[in-house]
Amino acid sequence: MKFPVKAVSLSMIAAFAMMGCGKEAPPPPTPAAAPPPPPPLVIKLGHAAPLTGPQAHIGKDNENGARLAVEDANAAKIKFGGRDVKFELMGEDDQADPKQGNLVAQKFVDAKVNAVIGHLNSGTTIPASKVYSDAGIPQVSPSATNPAYTAQGFKTAFRVMANDVQQGKVLGEYAVNNLKAKTVAIIDDKTAYGEGLASEFKKAATAAGVKVVAEEHTDDKAVDFAAILTKVKGKKPDLVFYGGMDPQAAPMAMQMKKLGIKARLLMGDGGCTSEFIKNAADAAEGHYCSLPGIPYEKMPGGPKFIERFKAKYGDIQLYAPYAYDAVMVVVDAVKRAQSADSARILAELPKTDYKGVTTTITFDDKGDIKDGAISLYVAKGGKWEAMDTIGGPPPGPAPAEPLAGMSGMSGMGGMSGMTGPKGMGGMSGMGSMQGMSGMAPAAPAKPAAAAVPAVPAKK
Repeated sequence: MKFPVKAVSLSMIAAFAMMGCGKEAPPPPTPAAAPPPPPPLVIKLGHAAPLTGPQAHIGKDNENGARLAVEDANAAKIKFGGRDVKFELMGEDDQADPKQGNLVAQKFVDAKVNAVIGHLNSGTTIPASKVYSDAGIPQVSPSATNPAYTAQGFKTAFRVMANDVQQGKVLGEYAVNNLKAKTVAIIDDKTAYGEGLASEFKKAATAAGVKVVAEEHTDDKAVDFAAILTKVKGKKPDLVFYGGMDPQAAPMAMQMKKLGIKARLLMGDGGCTSEFIKNAADAAEGHYCSLPGIPYEKMPGGPKFIERFKAKYGDIQLYAPYAYDAVMVVVDAVKRAQSADSARILAELPKTDYKGVTTTITFDDKGDIKDGAISLYVAKGGKWEAMDTIGGPPPGPAPAEPLAGMSGMSGMGGMSGMTGPKGMGGMSGMGSMQGMSGMAPAAPAKPAAAAVPAVPAKK
Protein backbone atom coordinates (compact mmCIF):
# COMPACT_ATOMS: atom_id res chain seq x y z
CA MET A 1 0.00 0.00 0.00
CA LYS A 2 1.42 3.38 -0.89
CA PHE A 3 1.18 6.37 1.42
CA PRO A 4 1.33 9.85 0.08
CA VAL A 5 4.76 11.38 0.68
CA LYS A 6 3.20 14.63 1.76
CA ALA A 7 1.16 12.89 4.47
CA VAL A 8 4.19 10.99 5.85
CA SER A 9 6.32 14.11 5.99
CA LEU A 10 3.68 16.10 7.79
CA SER A 11 3.08 13.40 10.40
CA MET A 12 6.81 13.02 11.12
CA ILE A 13 7.23 16.75 11.52
CA ALA A 14 4.31 16.84 13.93
CA ALA A 15 5.75 13.97 15.97
CA PHE A 16 9.14 15.61 16.28
CA ALA A 17 7.51 18.86 17.23
CA MET A 18 5.57 17.15 20.02
CA MET A 19 8.74 15.47 21.31
CA GLY A 20 10.57 18.81 21.36
CA CYS A 21 7.80 20.52 23.32
CA GLY A 22 8.30 18.17 26.28
CA LYS A 23 12.04 19.04 26.78
CA GLU A 24 13.49 22.29 28.38
CA ALA A 25 16.51 24.11 26.99
CA PRO A 26 19.78 23.33 28.88
CA PRO A 27 20.65 25.93 31.61
CA PRO A 28 23.59 28.27 31.03
CA PRO A 29 26.87 27.06 32.51
CA THR A 30 27.46 28.01 36.21
CA PRO A 31 30.42 30.39 36.63
CA ALA A 32 33.37 28.93 38.58
CA ALA A 33 33.30 29.84 42.32
CA ALA A 34 35.85 32.45 43.40
CA PRO A 35 38.71 30.85 45.33
CA PRO A 36 38.48 31.43 49.11
CA PRO A 37 40.82 34.11 50.48
CA PRO A 38 44.11 32.72 51.80
CA PRO A 39 44.18 32.16 55.57
CA PRO A 40 45.84 34.95 57.53
CA LEU A 41 49.57 34.78 58.10
CA VAL A 42 49.83 34.24 61.87
CA ILE A 43 52.82 35.74 63.67
CA LYS A 44 53.25 34.41 67.21
CA LEU A 45 54.85 36.55 69.88
CA GLY A 46 55.84 34.98 73.19
CA HIS A 47 55.58 37.11 76.34
CA ALA A 48 57.21 36.04 79.62
CA ALA A 49 56.86 37.67 83.04
CA PRO A 50 55.96 36.69 86.61
CA LEU A 51 52.17 36.30 86.66
CA THR A 52 52.07 34.66 90.10
CA GLY A 53 53.93 35.48 93.31
CA PRO A 54 54.90 38.84 94.83
CA GLN A 55 55.80 40.45 91.48
CA ALA A 56 52.62 39.38 89.67
CA HIS A 57 51.24 42.94 89.59
CA ILE A 58 54.28 44.09 87.60
CA GLY A 59 54.25 41.04 85.32
CA LYS A 60 50.57 41.47 84.48
CA ASP A 61 51.24 45.14 83.79
CA ASN A 62 53.84 44.14 81.19
CA GLU A 63 51.53 41.57 79.64
CA ASN A 64 48.67 44.07 79.40
CA GLY A 65 50.93 46.59 77.65
CA ALA A 66 51.94 43.88 75.18
CA ARG A 67 48.32 42.82 74.61
CA LEU A 68 47.25 46.39 73.87
CA ALA A 69 50.01 46.61 71.26
CA VAL A 70 48.92 43.33 69.64
CA GLU A 71 45.34 44.60 69.47
CA ASP A 72 46.54 47.79 67.78
CA ALA A 73 48.73 45.85 65.35
CA ASN A 74 45.77 43.71 64.30
CA ALA A 75 43.51 46.77 64.03
CA ALA A 76 45.98 48.17 61.48
CA LYS A 77 44.99 45.34 59.06
CA ILE A 78 48.51 44.82 57.77
CA LYS A 79 48.74 42.75 54.57
CA PHE A 80 51.59 41.02 52.78
CA GLY A 81 50.83 40.60 49.10
CA GLY A 82 47.08 40.77 49.71
CA ARG A 83 47.26 38.30 52.59
CA ASP A 84 46.09 39.42 56.04
CA VAL A 85 48.65 39.37 58.83
CA LYS A 86 47.45 38.40 62.31
CA PHE A 87 49.52 38.78 65.48
CA GLU A 88 48.96 36.47 68.45
CA LEU A 89 50.39 36.81 71.96
CA MET A 90 51.35 33.67 73.87
CA GLY A 91 51.68 34.71 77.53
CA GLU A 92 53.61 32.55 80.02
CA ASP A 93 54.39 32.82 83.74
CA ASP A 94 58.12 32.56 84.46
CA GLN A 95 57.56 33.24 88.20
CA ALA A 96 60.65 35.53 88.23
CA ASP A 97 62.65 32.32 88.59
CA PRO A 98 65.61 31.53 86.29
CA LYS A 99 64.82 27.79 86.06
CA GLN A 100 61.18 28.42 85.23
CA GLY A 101 62.31 31.12 82.81
CA ASN A 102 64.35 28.57 80.86
CA LEU A 103 61.40 26.18 80.76
CA VAL A 104 59.21 28.96 79.37
CA ALA A 105 61.89 29.83 76.81
CA GLN A 106 62.01 26.23 75.59
CA LYS A 107 58.21 26.18 75.44
CA PHE A 108 58.32 29.21 73.15
CA VAL A 109 60.91 27.53 70.94
CA ASP A 110 58.79 24.38 70.72
CA ALA A 111 55.72 26.50 69.87
CA LYS A 112 57.73 28.11 67.04
CA VAL A 113 57.09 31.67 68.14
CA ASN A 114 58.43 34.25 65.72
CA ALA A 115 59.76 36.61 68.43
CA VAL A 116 59.74 37.01 72.22
CA ILE A 117 58.79 40.05 74.30
CA GLY A 118 60.52 39.66 77.66
CA HIS A 119 61.43 38.57 80.08
CA LEU A 120 60.58 41.15 82.74
CA ASN A 121 63.42 40.35 85.16
CA SER A 122 67.12 40.31 84.44
CA GLY A 123 67.49 37.08 86.39
CA THR A 124 65.18 35.27 83.95
CA THR A 125 66.08 37.26 80.84
CA ILE A 126 69.80 36.50 80.93
CA PRO A 127 69.69 32.67 81.04
CA ALA A 128 66.70 32.53 78.66
CA SER A 129 68.56 34.68 76.15
CA LYS A 130 70.88 31.78 75.28
CA VAL A 131 67.88 29.56 74.48
CA TYR A 132 66.55 32.19 72.09
CA SER A 133 69.98 32.81 70.59
CA ASP A 134 70.47 29.11 69.89
CA ALA A 135 67.03 28.98 68.23
CA GLY A 136 67.55 32.22 66.27
CA ILE A 137 64.48 33.87 67.82
CA PRO A 138 64.53 37.68 68.32
CA GLN A 139 64.10 38.75 71.96
CA VAL A 140 63.14 42.30 72.98
CA SER A 141 62.97 42.93 76.73
CA PRO A 142 60.87 45.84 77.95
CA SER A 143 62.37 45.89 81.43
CA ALA A 144 65.49 43.75 82.05
CA THR A 145 68.30 46.18 82.82
CA ASN A 146 71.33 44.18 83.90
CA PRO A 147 74.10 45.02 81.40
CA ALA A 148 75.12 41.34 81.12
CA TYR A 149 71.99 40.65 79.02
CA THR A 150 73.33 42.47 75.97
CA ALA A 151 77.02 42.07 76.85
CA GLN A 152 76.95 38.34 75.96
CA GLY A 153 77.17 39.08 72.26
CA PHE A 154 73.88 37.42 71.26
CA LYS A 155 72.59 39.02 68.07
CA THR A 156 69.05 38.12 69.11
CA ALA A 157 69.02 40.31 72.27
CA PHE A 158 67.53 43.82 72.41
CA ARG A 159 66.03 46.07 75.09
CA VAL A 160 63.99 49.27 74.93
CA MET A 161 65.19 50.86 78.20
CA ALA A 162 68.46 52.18 79.61
CA ASN A 163 70.59 49.61 81.44
CA ASP A 164 71.92 49.52 85.00
CA VAL A 165 75.31 50.92 84.10
CA GLN A 166 73.50 54.11 83.15
CA GLN A 167 71.01 53.94 86.01
CA GLY A 168 73.55 53.03 88.71
CA LYS A 169 75.87 55.81 87.60
CA VAL A 170 73.13 58.42 87.72
CA LEU A 171 71.99 57.20 91.14
CA GLY A 172 75.51 57.25 92.56
CA GLU A 173 76.27 60.74 91.32
CA TYR A 174 72.86 62.05 92.31
CA ALA A 175 73.30 60.75 95.87
CA VAL A 176 76.46 62.81 96.25
CA ASN A 177 75.83 65.89 94.09
CA ASN A 178 72.13 66.46 94.74
CA LEU A 179 71.22 64.63 97.94
CA LYS A 180 74.55 65.65 99.53
CA ALA A 181 75.22 62.23 101.06
CA LYS A 182 78.69 61.67 102.48
CA THR A 183 78.10 58.14 103.82
CA VAL A 184 75.85 55.38 102.49
CA ALA A 185 74.77 51.87 103.43
CA ILE A 186 74.07 49.51 100.52
CA ILE A 187 71.57 46.62 100.66
CA ASP A 188 70.67 44.32 97.76
CA ASP A 189 68.54 41.23 97.18
CA LYS A 190 71.29 39.09 95.56
CA THR A 191 69.44 38.90 92.24
CA ALA A 192 70.92 39.74 88.85
CA TYR A 193 69.01 43.01 88.92
CA GLY A 194 69.38 44.04 92.56
CA GLU A 195 73.01 43.10 93.07
CA GLY A 196 73.97 44.37 89.64
CA LEU A 197 72.38 47.78 90.22
CA ALA A 198 73.90 48.04 93.69
CA SER A 199 77.33 47.31 92.24
CA GLU A 200 76.98 50.07 89.64
CA PHE A 201 75.69 52.48 92.29
CA LYS A 202 78.67 51.74 94.51
CA LYS A 203 81.15 52.37 91.68
CA ALA A 204 79.64 55.73 90.87
CA ALA A 205 79.06 56.85 94.45
CA THR A 206 82.58 56.03 95.64
CA ALA A 207 84.06 57.67 92.53
CA ALA A 208 82.07 60.80 93.45
CA GLY A 209 83.56 60.75 96.97
CA VAL A 210 81.00 58.99 99.15
CA LYS A 211 82.06 56.53 101.87
CA VAL A 212 80.29 53.15 101.99
CA VAL A 213 79.85 52.33 105.68
CA ALA A 214 77.86 49.08 105.35
CA GLU A 215 77.03 46.46 102.73
CA GLU A 216 74.27 43.94 103.44
CA HIS A 217 72.41 41.29 101.42
CA THR A 218 68.95 39.79 101.63
CA ASP A 219 66.86 37.88 99.06
CA ASP A 220 63.81 38.48 96.90
CA LYS A 221 61.46 36.59 99.24
CA ALA A 222 62.40 38.22 102.57
CA VAL A 223 60.10 40.56 104.52
CA ASP A 224 61.94 40.81 107.85
CA PHE A 225 64.97 43.11 107.75
CA ALA A 226 65.38 43.80 111.47
CA ALA A 227 68.84 42.23 111.76
CA ILE A 228 70.20 44.00 108.66
CA LEU A 229 68.70 47.35 109.55
CA THR A 230 69.94 47.17 113.15
CA LYS A 231 73.50 46.86 111.77
CA VAL A 232 72.85 49.73 109.37
CA LYS A 233 71.48 51.94 112.13
CA GLY A 234 74.69 51.50 114.10
CA LYS A 235 76.70 52.90 111.16
CA LYS A 236 74.57 56.09 110.98
CA PRO A 237 74.66 56.49 107.18
CA ASP A 238 73.31 59.61 105.46
CA LEU A 239 71.54 57.46 102.88
CA VAL A 240 70.50 53.79 102.44
CA PHE A 241 70.61 52.41 98.91
CA TYR A 242 68.46 49.37 98.14
CA GLY A 243 68.83 47.25 95.01
CA GLY A 244 65.67 45.15 94.70
CA MET A 245 61.93 45.18 94.11
CA ASP A 246 58.90 46.72 95.82
CA PRO A 247 57.75 43.59 97.76
CA GLN A 248 60.91 43.98 99.86
CA ALA A 249 61.35 47.76 99.63
CA ALA A 250 57.99 48.58 101.27
CA PRO A 251 58.47 46.55 104.47
CA MET A 252 62.08 47.73 104.58
CA ALA A 253 60.91 51.37 104.63
CA MET A 254 58.38 50.58 107.37
CA GLN A 255 61.00 48.83 109.50
CA MET A 256 63.46 51.71 109.00
CA LYS A 257 60.86 54.07 110.41
CA LYS A 258 60.10 51.74 113.31
CA LEU A 259 63.81 51.49 114.21
CA GLY A 260 64.18 55.27 114.05
CA ILE A 261 66.63 55.29 111.15
CA LYS A 262 66.77 58.88 109.94
CA ALA A 263 68.48 58.14 106.62
CA ARG A 264 66.40 58.19 103.47
CA LEU A 265 66.04 55.19 101.18
CA LEU A 266 67.25 55.51 97.58
CA MET A 267 66.11 52.81 95.16
CA GLY A 268 66.18 51.94 91.48
CA ASP A 269 63.13 51.24 89.35
CA GLY A 270 62.23 48.03 91.18
CA GLY A 271 61.01 50.04 94.17
CA CYS A 272 59.62 52.95 92.17
CA THR A 273 56.03 51.69 92.01
CA SER A 274 52.57 52.58 93.21
CA GLU A 275 52.63 49.38 95.30
CA PHE A 276 55.60 50.71 97.29
CA ILE A 277 53.64 53.87 98.12
CA LYS A 278 50.52 51.87 98.98
CA ASN A 279 52.22 49.21 101.11
CA ALA A 280 54.75 51.43 102.88
CA ALA A 281 51.98 53.97 103.63
CA ASP A 282 53.28 56.96 105.60
CA ALA A 283 56.71 55.30 105.86
CA ALA A 284 57.17 55.96 102.12
CA GLU A 285 57.33 59.72 102.60
CA GLY A 286 60.63 61.34 101.65
CA HIS A 287 62.29 58.30 100.05
CA TYR A 288 63.78 58.44 96.56
CA CYS A 289 63.81 56.26 93.46
CA SER A 290 64.86 56.31 89.83
CA LEU A 291 63.36 55.00 86.60
CA PRO A 292 65.00 54.60 83.23
CA GLY A 293 63.09 56.76 80.77
CA ILE A 294 61.40 60.13 81.00
CA PRO A 295 58.31 60.91 83.09
CA TYR A 296 55.11 59.64 81.50
CA GLU A 297 53.65 63.08 80.94
CA LYS A 298 56.71 64.02 78.89
CA MET A 299 56.76 60.86 76.77
CA PRO A 300 55.89 61.48 73.10
CA GLY A 301 52.82 59.25 73.36
CA GLY A 302 52.40 59.23 77.12
CA PRO A 303 49.07 60.97 77.85
CA LYS A 304 47.00 59.10 75.28
CA PHE A 305 48.56 55.77 76.21
CA ILE A 306 47.69 56.25 79.87
CA GLU A 307 44.15 57.20 78.96
CA ARG A 308 43.66 54.11 76.79
CA PHE A 309 45.47 51.72 79.15
CA LYS A 310 43.59 52.92 82.22
CA ALA A 311 40.23 52.55 80.45
CA LYS A 312 41.02 48.92 79.62
CA TYR A 313 43.25 47.64 82.43
CA GLY A 314 43.36 50.22 85.23
CA ASP A 315 46.40 52.08 86.54
CA ILE A 316 49.83 51.40 85.10
CA GLN A 317 52.09 49.65 87.61
CA LEU A 318 55.50 50.19 86.04
CA TYR A 319 56.61 49.04 82.58
CA ALA A 320 53.44 48.77 80.46
CA PRO A 321 54.43 51.55 78.00
CA TYR A 322 57.77 49.82 77.42
CA ALA A 323 56.09 46.46 76.83
CA TYR A 324 53.83 48.18 74.30
CA ASP A 325 56.83 49.67 72.52
CA ALA A 326 58.73 46.37 72.59
CA VAL A 327 55.87 44.71 70.68
CA MET A 328 55.60 47.61 68.25
CA VAL A 329 59.33 47.49 67.52
CA VAL A 330 58.88 43.85 66.49
CA VAL A 331 55.76 44.68 64.44
CA ASP A 332 57.70 47.44 62.70
CA ALA A 333 60.49 44.97 61.89
CA VAL A 334 57.93 42.42 60.62
CA LYS A 335 56.43 45.00 58.31
CA ARG A 336 59.80 45.97 56.89
CA ALA A 337 60.76 42.32 56.48
CA GLN A 338 57.39 41.53 54.83
CA SER A 339 57.77 38.14 56.45
CA ALA A 340 56.97 36.06 59.53
CA ASP A 341 60.36 34.36 59.32
CA SER A 342 62.36 34.94 62.52
CA ALA A 343 65.63 35.29 60.63
CA ARG A 344 64.21 38.01 58.39
CA ILE A 345 62.64 39.83 61.35
CA LEU A 346 65.96 39.62 63.18
CA ALA A 347 67.79 41.13 60.20
CA GLU A 348 65.54 44.21 60.43
CA LEU A 349 65.70 44.84 64.19
CA PRO A 350 69.16 46.50 64.23
CA LYS A 351 67.86 49.02 61.65
CA THR A 352 65.04 50.10 63.98
CA ASP A 353 64.22 53.81 64.09
CA TYR A 354 60.78 53.72 65.66
CA LYS A 355 58.90 56.65 67.14
CA GLY A 356 57.22 54.99 70.08
CA VAL A 357 55.10 55.90 73.06
CA THR A 358 58.16 56.17 75.34
CA THR A 359 60.75 57.71 72.99
CA THR A 360 62.33 57.24 69.58
CA ILE A 361 63.89 53.78 69.71
CA THR A 362 67.16 52.96 67.99
CA PHE A 363 69.67 50.29 69.02
CA ASP A 364 73.45 50.25 69.35
CA ASP A 365 75.56 47.33 68.14
CA LYS A 366 74.90 45.40 71.38
CA GLY A 367 71.12 45.76 71.20
CA ASP A 368 70.86 48.44 73.91
CA ILE A 369 68.65 51.46 73.32
CA LYS A 370 70.62 54.56 72.41
CA ASP A 371 70.38 57.75 74.48
CA GLY A 372 68.58 56.20 77.45
CA ALA A 373 67.33 58.72 80.02
CA ILE A 374 67.06 58.25 83.80
CA SER A 375 64.48 60.11 85.90
CA LEU A 376 64.53 60.71 89.67
CA TYR A 377 61.49 60.82 91.99
CA VAL A 378 60.64 61.57 95.60
CA ALA A 379 57.72 60.11 97.57
CA LYS A 380 55.60 63.07 98.56
CA GLY A 381 52.01 63.23 99.76
CA GLY A 382 51.21 59.61 98.87
CA LYS A 383 52.62 59.66 95.34
CA TRP A 384 55.91 59.73 93.46
CA GLU A 385 56.81 63.23 92.35
CA ALA A 386 59.27 63.76 89.47
CA MET A 387 62.41 65.74 90.34
CA ASP A 388 64.96 65.47 87.51
CA THR A 389 65.63 63.67 84.24
CA ILE A 390 69.24 63.06 83.27
CA GLY A 391 70.33 62.14 79.75
CA GLY A 392 68.20 60.96 76.86
CA PRO A 393 67.09 62.75 73.70
CA PRO A 394 65.07 65.97 73.94
CA PRO A 395 61.33 65.28 74.23
CA GLY A 396 59.69 65.16 70.80
CA PRO A 397 56.12 65.82 69.69
CA ALA A 398 53.48 63.15 70.14
CA PRO A 399 53.44 60.81 67.15
CA ALA A 400 50.51 61.26 64.78
CA GLU A 401 50.17 57.49 64.59
CA PRO A 402 51.58 55.00 67.12
CA LEU A 403 52.93 52.81 64.35
CA ALA A 404 54.73 55.22 62.08
CA GLY A 405 54.49 53.86 58.57
CA MET A 406 51.97 51.16 59.45
CA SER A 407 48.59 51.29 57.82
CA GLY A 408 45.65 52.11 59.98
CA MET A 409 47.00 51.98 63.51
CA SER A 410 45.23 54.04 66.12
CA GLY A 411 47.35 56.42 68.04
CA MET A 412 48.91 57.42 71.27
CA GLY A 413 49.41 60.89 72.54
CA GLY A 414 49.60 62.47 75.98
CA MET A 415 48.89 61.15 79.45
CA SER A 416 46.85 61.63 82.55
CA GLY A 417 47.36 60.82 86.20
CA MET A 418 48.14 57.54 87.83
CA THR A 419 48.48 56.04 91.25
CA GLY A 420 52.20 55.42 90.98
CA PRO A 421 55.08 57.63 89.92
CA LYS A 422 53.91 60.57 87.96
CA GLY A 423 55.87 59.44 85.01
CA MET A 424 57.78 56.26 85.24
CA GLY A 425 60.03 54.32 83.02
CA GLY A 426 62.28 51.90 84.59
CA MET A 427 63.42 48.46 84.30
CA SER A 428 63.66 45.45 86.42
CA GLY A 429 65.21 42.08 86.54
CA MET A 430 65.11 39.67 89.31
CA GLY A 431 64.68 35.99 89.63
CA SER A 432 67.21 34.44 91.93
CA MET A 433 70.13 34.86 89.58
CA GLN A 434 73.16 36.22 91.33
CA GLY A 435 75.81 38.67 90.38
CA MET A 436 76.29 40.29 87.02
CA SER A 437 77.47 43.78 87.56
CA GLY A 438 78.66 43.63 83.96
CA MET A 439 80.25 46.38 81.84
CA ALA A 440 82.20 49.47 82.60
CA PRO A 441 80.28 52.66 83.21
CA ALA A 442 79.47 55.00 80.38
CA ALA A 443 80.68 58.58 80.35
CA PRO A 444 79.22 60.50 83.27
CA ALA A 445 76.08 62.48 82.76
CA LYS A 446 76.06 65.68 84.75
CA PRO A 447 72.97 65.95 86.87
CA ALA A 448 71.03 69.14 86.53
CA ALA A 449 70.98 71.22 89.65
CA ALA A 450 67.68 70.81 91.43
CA ALA A 451 66.08 72.18 94.52
CA VAL A 452 65.48 68.85 96.19
CA PRO A 453 65.64 67.98 99.85
CA ALA A 454 69.06 66.87 101.00
CA VAL A 455 69.40 63.80 103.19
CA PRO A 456 68.80 64.58 106.84
CA ALA A 457 71.80 65.39 108.98
CA LYS A 458 72.95 62.65 111.31
CA LYS A 459 71.68 62.90 114.81
